[in-house]
Amino acid sequence: MSEHRIYTMKVAGVYPHYVQKAERKGRTKEEVDRIIGWLTGYDEVGLQRVLESGVDFRTFFAEAPAMNPKVSMIKGLVCGVRVEEVEDPLMRNIRYLDKLIDELARGKAMEKILRS
Repeated sequence: MSEHRIYTMKVAGVYPHYVQKAERKGRTKEEVDRIIGWLTGYDEVGLQRVLESGVDFRTFFAEAPAMNPKVSMIKGLVCGVRVEEVEDPLMRNIRYLDKLIDELARGKAMEKILRS
């Protein structure tokens, strides 16, 4: 079975879509960056380095400084799939990020998105 193509997609190719989705709903790039930092541990400099170097999602998550221990609190549907039931760890992390960006675009408060 071949791996999913999202694994080899460049984060820098998808990142602008995350930002556009948020901005269309009145949210900001800074909020997107904060969510990514909360989830992965990347700081502003680290995220910028990732975007400039053209790493793929596999490398992005493999080299993430520290996945947030609260990720297990992220629940719900993304593209009709329950994120908490995704078996492949890499796909689950990608879906977690998708879910958080969806919550931001839907107007959810940052405190709730970041499971504070």
